[in-house]
Amino acid sequence: MTFRKLSDKQKLIFRWAHSKEYEGYRGIIADGAVRTGKTVCMTASFIIWAMKNFSNKNSGKNFGICGKTIRSTERNIIRPLEDISDITKYFRLNYRRSDSLLIITDRKTKKSNNFYIFGGRDDSSFMLIQGITLSGVLFDEAALMPESFIEQATARTISEAASKLWFNCNPESKHSYFYKNWIQKAEEKKLLRVTLLLPDNPILTPEQISEAERMYSGVFRERYIYGRWVNAEGVIYREYADDPERYALDDEDDEIIFATIGIDFGGNGSAHAAVLTGFTRGYKEVHVLDELYIKELITPARLEAAVIAFAKRAREKYIVREAYCDSAEQVLIKGIRAAFARERLPIEVKNARKGSIQNRISCENMLFSTDRLKISRNCVHLSDAFSSAVWDDNGRRLDNGSTNIDSLDAFEYSIEAVMNSLI
Repeated sequence: MTFRKLSDKQKLIFRWAHSKEYEGYRGIIADGAVRTGKTVCMTASFIIWAMKNFSNKNSGKNFGICGKTIRSTERNIIRPLEDISDITKYFRLNYRRSDSLLIITDRKTKKSNNFYIFGGRDDSSFMLIQGITLSGVLFDEAALMPESFIEQATARTISEAASKLWFNCNPESKHSYFYKNWIQKAEEKKLLRVTLLLPDNPILTPEQISEAERMYSGVFRERYIYGRWVNAEGVIYREYADDPERYALDDEDDEIIFATIGIDFGGNGSAHAAVLTGFTRGYKEVHVLDELYIKELITPARLEAAVIAFAKRAREKYIVREAYCDSAEQVLIKGIRAAFARERLPIEVKNARKGSIQNRISCENMLFSTDRLKISRNCVHLSDAFSSAVWDDNGRRLDNGSTNIDSLDAFEYSIEAVMNSLI
């Protein structure tokens, strides 16, 4: 790809680090709506700045590129970067995945700089970035990273006088530390804030903008479309709660290409839940086909028998090759894996990915908003779970036993492996 047409705000992202008008700024924060080109513009601008401002005598400098995980950073930053001809025309990129290191070399001057890839997954991640001196850092989806990780990464740049910081993110809650300590204190920290909305991406047509607006509802529309840092409150899945009949699935489904099983294990009063989810061709629709819900206290043997019966029932009608289970319960997972082997059920039992709950909720609301998620009338527990789920005071999904989170988790485990294809 090439940057043929840029909006004024996108041009500012490329210009600020080289302009005398903004020379007093230590970094930039680009927040706002989805699909505005924040990530690709920030990435290209960061690379160009790094390679231009560290001359031959300073080549070999270290920089950081940070995402939620190393793998997500590879997917969102490294691979798209390799497809930007405006970058590859002037620079040679060599990504060493085993070292999580991107080496970029100027084709003309032959100078090289090192770009280390870091994942800010949890509060222990800051230890991964200790000890290294960085001349600049790019944070992709900064609001999803722990505060300790961002503080450690920015501290790694203090000894480099010419260093700069690059943050991009979609809005989250006003309770977010990133909103309080970085967005609201941008001027104090000498950070230039640029908020992009859908019209700030010139490649989007009016039809595409309308489509994006339809994909989200409630708090996610406020954040991802209108770029507002707002708190979550009330019912989470408002469109479903207001009209469950709109998403009801009546008949047996012959359009399903394949299906997966998600399993959440109960404990401390919660229930064991399993959900069978089918996908139509091209992931156009997601259909919840069957469910298992056990609230009573049962032995592992009885649980295994119930899951086996559920899986056999699923395979009578659909192609089912994988079951994703709550990874916190390895003993139960091993039992189910062994039980499947005894029964010669060709279903691979895997650990659920258990990614960000906010990302899962966003995906579900997008599916509801675009009428792509249907639920069988027989799945009464999951239907009730979607209808009754609410936010807590901190903008998270309430999980105090008053609502059925178990069925929601089981459903989310069943779709997480293909979530990127659904969005």
